[in-house]
Amino acid sequence: MIIYRYILRAHIAPFFFSLFTILFIFLLQFIMKYIDDFVGKGLSLWIILELITLNLAWMVVLAVPMSVLIAVLMAFGGMSSQNEITAMKASGISLYKMMLAPLLASFLLTYLTVEFNNKVLPEANHKAKTLMIDIRKKKPTLMLNPGLFSQDVSGYSILVRKTFQHSNDLEGVTIYDYTDPASMVVITAKKGRVSFTPDYKKLIMDLEEGEIHQKNFNQENDYRRLRFTKHRILMDAREFALERSAEGTFQRGDRELSAQTMLKIVDSLKAQNNLIINNYIQSTKFDFDMQNLEKRILQNLKLDKKQVIENLLEEARYKKNYVDNQLMMINYNISRIDEYLVEIHKKYSIPFACIVFILIGAPLGIISRRGGFGIAATLSLGFFVLYWASLIAGEKLADRDIISPFIGMWAANIIIGLAGIYLTIRMGRETPAINWKFFRKFVPKTYRIEEQSEDLNR
Repeated sequence: MIIYRYILRAHIAPFFFSLFTILFIFLLQFIMKYIDDFVGKGLSLWIILELITLNLAWMVVLAVPMSVLIAVLMAFGGMSSQNEITAMKASGISLYKMMLAPLLASFLLTYLTVEFNNKVLPEANHKAKTLMIDIRKKKPTLMLNPGLFSQDVSGYSILVRKTFQHSNDLEGVTIYDYTDPASMVVITAKKGRVSFTPDYKKLIMDLEEGEIHQKNFNQENDYRRLRFTKHRILMDAREFALERSAEGTFQRGDRELSAQTMLKIVDSLKAQNNLIINNYIQSTKFDFDMQNLEKRILQNLKLDKKQVIENLLEEARYKKNYVDNQLMMINYNISRIDEYLVEIHKKYSIPFACIVFILIGAPLGIISRRGGFGIAATLSLGFFVLYWASLIAGEKLADRDIISPFIGMWAANIIIGLAGIYLTIRMGRETPAINWKFFRKFVPKTYRIEEQSEDLNR
């Protein structure tokens, strides 16, 4: 038990270090991708943090298997470089026993990730999609540029001669009010100050020393001119506030549903296709029923040949359109079934990669005899790129019904898993060497110098 705890402890620190590193990289990529949707929107820090937290869900799902691979490469590579693997083998501990504790931990991690995929990830994806739609609907904050009309507030056109960088004070304000179609209102003021109500639903304009000019279009001589010392205008500014959509406003996609829910949808789509086929079979039986055929023949005998031909052509066109519509509905349902099945298998195949990466990572770590992050990151990146390329290609082919969803989502696990089993069995018998010259050119130069100095010290 002590040796199992020791091996498992060697995985914990590399796992969490690589997990946080990968999550940080994903976060940077996410922020760079959506930074244009955030800048100039006047979003609060809590809204941005909420959006990032919701998107962390899918990042965790991707980062966990890759972190497992890096951790097992670093752990077994480090033990191999310090000859601990050799000592364990000399003590009668086989490679299979060394891999037992990490393998059991990977099963637990797979189970937890599957539960996360079905219970947490769908809700997080749905809330993140809803929040992103709400953010995109929100107007940017009010921009008042000196000498330019601003029409950000609906129903108003605002002109300001001078603004102040460190305050909301204004000078030379002119406001055109178009909220009432029956009248025209122009407001001018020497000074002003702009602010929002706490809920951002109203824009407040506090004006000083100005005039109000009002012309009523329904009455020719109705013109008013008012002078004021202080005047406050409340404008409807709900476009500038982030209005959260209610729960259930938007329909959920396949990535916002659990596997159990999608299985129910798949069953309903299959039942719908079976109903379409059964209805078509019943209608065909009715058309070729002997009594129905005799009745149609007797009716046609009463008509001339031209009318009979026209009736038959019209019936043929109707049947063709009916069959085409039913086939389109069936093909559409089949494509939806494939999409749901792909997402169902993905919820299980990606977590299962934790087990697969233990099988491939342990023998590769022993072969490499390097416990550093550089070699581990290089190897894991190569395998993960291969894994994701296979996964994406399988998803596209499965969505197009070229291959089955099972093959599309599990092919990468099967291939890498078989390679891992082969290497594990081979490493259980002997310790083959591997030429690292090809991989070393991908490692930073400073790391290679440190590595050579460590070899000389040994």
